[in-house]
Amino acid sequence: MTKHIFVTGGVVSSLGKGLTSASIGMLLESRGLSVRMQKLDPYINVDPGTMSPYQHGEVYVLDDGSETDLDLGHYERFTRSPLSRDSNWTTGQIYQRVIERERRGGYLGQTVQVIPHITDEIKKCINRLCAPEVDVVITEIGGTIGDIESLPFLEAIRQFSLDVGKENCLYIHLTLVPFLKAARELKTKPTQHSVGQLRQIGIQPDIVVCRTEQPLAKEECDKIALFCNVPANCVIQELDADFTIYEVPLSLVEHNLDEIIVKRLGLTGAHERQLNLWQEMLQQLRHPKQEVTIAVVGKYAKHKDAYKSIYEALTHGGIASGTSVRILRIQSEQMTREETVQQIRQANGILIPGGFGERGVEGKIDAVRIARENGIPFFGICLGMQCAVIEYARHVMGMNDANSTEFEKDTEDPVICLMDEQRSIVNMGGTMRLGSQPTTLVAGSKAAEAYGTTGIAERHRHRYEFNYEYRDRFVSAGLTIAGTSPDGKLVEVIELNTHPWFVAVQYHPEFKSQPTHPHPLFRAFVDAAVANKSRGR
Repeated sequence: MTKHIFVTGGVVSSLGKGLTSASIGMLLESRGLSVRMQKLDPYINVDPGTMSPYQHGEVYVLDDGSETDLDLGHYERFTRSPLSRDSNWTTGQIYQRVIERERRGGYLGQTVQVIPHITDEIKKCINRLCAPEVDVVITEIGGTIGDIESLPFLEAIRQFSLDVGKENCLYIHLTLVPFLKAARELKTKPTQHSVGQLRQIGIQPDIVVCRTEQPLAKEECDKIALFCNVPANCVIQELDADFTIYEVPLSLVEHNLDEIIVKRLGLTGAHERQLNLWQEMLQQLRHPKQEVTIAVVGKYAKHKDAYKSIYEALTHGGIASGTSVRILRIQSEQMTREETVQQIRQANGILIPGGFGERGVEGKIDAVRIARENGIPFFGICLGMQCAVIEYARHVMGMNDANSTEFEKDTEDPVICLMDEQRSIVNMGGTMRLGSQPTTLVAGSKAAEAYGTTGIAERHRHRYEFNYEYRDRFVSAGLTIAGTSPDGKLVEVIELNTHPWFVAVQYHPEFKSQPTHPHPLFRAFVDAAVANKSRGR
């Protein structure tokens, strides 16, 4: 029978439940177990696809086109768990399914209520990941204990142990143990209160994981164990990772968290953990041979989580060559400032990520021009590719007014335009070109060399595209169309053969990068930045 681990959080938000859940999943996989990961989010939005990156961070896209929470990026970077639409559910999706069933008469005249109908629907969503070949499902509950909106999810996971048996469920509560500098003391009271609220709901945590800046003394662990009604060895310290988030699993290993889980759930198929590959990766990160600086020019650069997967993929790209990647975050709206331009000129590589809306676009286009004219390795992603096309049209091909119809509907030269299938769409959520799409690369192109093949599939999230009517004019002007959809109608990759490394793609390669398996384009880009630096830049 599939076992279940439920991860909740208390005291404050942004404690790192996603990282902790992903780390647990990785440790269980290292012991030969089959794991599935899931996030239940309490917000009413149907999905994060229409939410601002300032509100929610990046929208993470899966192969099946699901727009999901950024924590699913942690799941994929840490584990081999296959993710799908069933891996991320929101309050909006749950209520939508219940209301649609009620409208069809599916409840046969019953009064539809939070209990049992909403909670039953939540339990169905959890059960969708169960299968004979799955040993453990790890379900992370978004939000913080005490929030009104998360109560239906907590009630559902309370009921879940009654349905499948307590021996098949394990509850892990992640809390903060704050350090008061003035008193020079760690305070356990917030953790006690948080667990107390959880117990009032009817959930007794089996394990309490304590996020802390300072090591917990035995006396403090014993106090938490006593007042939270858990064994002392089930109070797990999770110190802040000073160097990299990829140290978190090894921190949990030091406190035998995976061993406790295996014994508590009776996972008899587990063998000794095997972490050699992960430890080798950490060694590469800790002892780099060189460093490069990559300027990431975006409109959301102030908000770190807005480009979370980009930053992680850059780090991954340097691991294989023993390169530490220093990221220079540049607000594209500040490209009018001379000091910003000078910073970018000194970078060893320039990356422009995706985004929507007109704000900051001209700054991105300026950054493309700096990269192109100065031979600085350039990597454009999604909107970054579109900006590269606009820049080339304006400053190489003489189309001074070239633009995207997203920013200027009646532009004289719409080199980027709305996709045909998008023209009749009214609803904004879940209606873009989404998910894994095939691409055929040109043999001998830099992209094909990086991938080692000409047939690939990558994840997309866009409404606008390279205008096919301008294709021949761009090719005649020296732009290389290095990748297209299999039918040749959609331009997916562009390159400049006269440049040391200038590659831009319409898709999002950052979503398929892992620390132990860096994405080939990010690896090639970092290598190009290293070569650029060695030339004296």
